[in-house]
Parts: sequence; structure tokens; C-alpha cells
Amino acid sequence: MFKWVKSPWLASRCLLGHLSTIGFRAYRLLMPSETSLSSSIWCGQPYPTPLHDLLVRAALPDQIIPAALANASNLAGASRDPALLNACHIALGQPDPLDIIESTSLKWVHLTSAGYTRYDTPEIRSAIGSRGILITNSSQVYDEPCAQHALAMLLAMARRLPEAAHDQSRAAWNYASLRARSTLLKRQRVLIVGLGTIGKRLVELLEPFKLDVIGFRRSPRGDERVPCHAIDQLDRFLPSADIVINILPASSSTKDFFSADRLAKFKPGSLYLNIGRGDTNDQVAL
Repeated sequence: MFKWVKSPWLASRCLLGHLSTIGFRAYRLLMPSETSLSSSIWCGQPYPTPLHDLLVRAALPDQIIPAALANASNLAGASRDPALLNACHIALGQPDPLDIIESTSLKWVHLTSAGYTRYDTPEIRSAIGSRGILITNSSQVYDEPCAQHALAMLLAMARRLPEAAHDQSRAAWNYASLRARSTLLKRQRVLIVGLGTIGKRLVELLEPFKLDVIGFRRSPRGDERVPCHAIDQLDRFLPSADIVINILPASSSTKDFFSADRLAKFKPGSLYLNIGRGDTNDQVAL
């Protein structure tokens, strides 16, 4: 039976070029009958020489096979590659979905992204489900930078920093106006829509500001640090929210989630911060 596996401890090593021996031992424990011999690892991204050399050493006795057309971005989808299709047991990066479907040797795919929209198709699910391929993503690699970025944006908007920078660039300092319109992050109601790894870290960063933070996710577990509701309960909270933070992933169920009707429920003057996928918003309505 096929399922997605999130592997934060492994993902951090993958993105840094640190495919540790721990990771490969774990792989062999998962599928020992398939991994008694050394494996070939297709790598879709180029690394600086020191990191590439470290990756090669860490992977021993397994062999690193660079992509024929490597992508500098860890988010960019790779082109089709005969090396991956015909000879590799592990793929690290963003392999072409057709290579995953057609490969006869592939046993493990580690995505260098948190998102996996291009791989979440019936065709891939059928192919990897029938062959027992393990898929992991880099979910928790991005929690700290994204959560800090969200906090930075909230503080910047509250303290009118974009306007101050604009005034400074024009040598026009409207101090009184900026000060009068600045606010504090305090006693405001914040809705975090998509309380995954990024949302959970953001909750921790927001704790010193004594905000009324409420989380929303598809299936609340009950162990969240803040009150958490099923996402279908969001609409009744929107009219009372001062800040709404969208951290939703892309999927068929989240496309245009923030529709014209839902955006109309925001109270006047509220702040909407989107660090989720772009297609979770109705762009025209925005």
C-alpha cells in the first residue's frame, strides 16, 4: 500500500548535500532484499565542489549519478534522463514524473521540496504503489526560514517599514504620519490556515507577542500549541480576525480556497499574509 512519507531528519541532509550513511542505512532497513548491493543515486541539482565531494563520500559505497541536465533550483522539475530511467535506485531532486512511472529500478525518491503537487497524480500513485517505491519530501527543511519570513513581514507591516524605506529613498521622512499609523503585535486575533510544520514553528515565534492565535488544519490532532479547528470551520472566525495567514499547500481541495466569497468575510482593515501556494487564492478576487 502506497503512502507519502515525510522525513525531516533525512531531508535536511539531502538539501545540504549531506546524504548521510544514516539515511542509506534506514533505506536498507526499509527494503533489505533490494539493497544488499550498492545503489546508484541520481542527483538532480548541482552542488558546489566541496558539498558535491561531501555528498559522494557520505554516500559510499553507493554511487552518485549527476543528472544529465542539472537544475540550479531545487524546486525546478528535471528533464527526462535516461540514467535515471534505466539504472538508478534512488532519485534525489525533482525527477520527471514519467521517469518515475517508467523506471524499472527506482526504489526511493526524495524530493528537495516540501510540495509534491506534480507527483500527486493517479498515474504516479498507481506506478509506485504497485512497485513499493518510497517517496519522502523535505517538509521540515523550510519551517524555520518560512516562519521567520512570515514574522518579519508581520512586524514590517505593523511598524510601517516598507513605507519608511520608500520615504527614506526619496529623502522625505514623514515621521509623524508613520508613527500615528504604526501598530503593535499585541492582543490581535491571528488565524493560521494550514497548521503544518511551518505553521507550528510560526506559532512558537509568535508566542512572546501575546496574540490570540488560532490554527486550522484538515484534521486537528489535539496536541497543537494553540486552539485548532478543522479547516471547514474557518469562515465563522474570519469576521473577527485581525490577521489571516495562509500556509496552505497546493492540491485539488485547496485551489482557489480563498475565493471572492471567503475574502469578503474578512473584516475591514485586516491583514492577509500569504506564504502558501499561489493557486490557493482567487487572484481576480484578490
